[in-house]
Amino acid sequence: MDMSKKIYLHNTLTNKKEELTTIKEGVVSMYNCGPTVYDKQHIGNLSMFVFTDILRKALIYKGYKVNQVINFTDFGHLTGDNLGDADMGEDKMSKGLQKEGLSPTLENMKILGKKYADIFLHDIRTLNIDTEDITFPYASDYIQDQIEIISKLEKNDFTYETDYGIYFDTSKFKDYGKLGNINLGGLEAGIRVENTDKKNSTDFVLWKKDNKTGWQSPWGLGFPGWHIECSAMIIKILGEQIDIHTGGIEHIGVHHNNEIAQSECATGKKPFSRFWLHRSHLRVDDAKISKSSGTAIYIEDLIEHKIHPLSFKYFLLSAHYKTPTNFTWEAVSGSQNGLQKIVINYLKLKDADDSDESLLNIFEEYISDDLNTPKAISLLQEAKSKYAIERMDSVLGLNIKSLSELLTNNIADQILDLKKERDEARKAKDWSRSDELRKEIEKEDYIVEDKENESQIIKTLHKIIDPN
Repeated sequence: MDMSKKIYLHNTLTNKKEELTTIKEGVVSMYNCGPTVYDKQHIGNLSMFVFTDILRKALIYKGYKVNQVINFTDFGHLTGDNLGDADMGEDKMSKGLQKEGLSPTLENMKILGKKYADIFLHDIRTLNIDTEDITFPYASDYIQDQIEIISKLEKNDFTYETDYGIYFDTSKFKDYGKLGNINLGGLEAGIRVENTDKKNSTDFVLWKKDNKTGWQSPWGLGFPGWHIECSAMIIKILGEQIDIHTGGIEHIGVHHNNEIAQSECATGKKPFSRFWLHRSHLRVDDAKISKSSGTAIYIEDLIEHKIHPLSFKYFLLSAHYKTPTNFTWEAVSGSQNGLQKIVINYLKLKDADDSDESLLNIFEEYISDDLNTPKAISLLQEAKSKYAIERMDSVLGLNIKSLSELLTNNIADQILDLKKERDEARKAKDWSRSDELRKEIEKEDYIVEDKENESQIIKTLHKIIDPN
């Protein structure tokens, strides 16, 4: 597409919608905070990567080359992060090892991490997220890089040591809290490990000492804090400054401000990332998603409820990424009906139409306005050609052309026999028998589309998931 048509994104760093400018012309370097791979990722976690997928595809549509990194955290992410202090609690990977009956060794952490990273990749691929051109680094493969950054910070007098570990002194970074304009005066220290001897409540651990397991370092056995891994992987893979960094809104106050502090103090370069984009939370039945409360829903739960994963994606795109979204089974079923109508309509469209150019111009305006997906997907219903649908779907990623083929291929023989009998009833104007046969076909999760002389049988999206 024409790159003279600018794209505007809401930048958390300035709290403004701004025109995207990049370090290197025509190229976007982008880092997306990835999952901690100690367990499966629920639909709230996965919603983040639907957002980053749309962002990537919109940038490509605009003509950019995108260098994208999504990390795997496979150690050091403590459960205290759920309470606002990532320096306390149990290591989530250790928790995962315990759940699976594995001893807490670095080798077993790697095995566990690979298992759940593979499940994550499978899940996002079911959402039509192409992973081929994305880099997926494991944090444990960048330990030396993390040690080097901590050593630089120590040399430049940004750290102090306690019995607990090596801390970053946030009082020495005057810009701390600039992301999201955090009110440091009102920031609570929260619950944290006793006797860590923090100088300031906002200080954070760079290296946690551990006399049982970990890696050797200038500060003894232990492992890096959670925040430092992202800085190390970004600097190593993408460079000391990048164009876009994404995450959830829960990352703004602590995790991402910590990344900025340690990165800019280590490299001496500002800004660490030009743009910071954050997705709002997905809730289930108006409640926070939680395994303990039973609100955690996974891809396999969608399928069990006969909801196609792409119907869930359509549901997410119906709201702006900055808008909190509430998942209910009724709402996602409605989204599935909406997507199914679009796919069926696609089958009826001609290849191209005179209206294509004007419609695609409007579509580009919508995605260029901070990824306005609710307005963008509404245009799918207005398209008058397959070409227009396919061009829009190159960004939306709903796989409409492939779905249309799945809906019309490999119709069961007994259904085709019913179709033939019904076509004959219609020719004989036996409308009562025709209606009876229609109901019989529809009972098996098929749709009957009548044409002038015959009918077409189309599977429902339910049927694609459960062909029996």
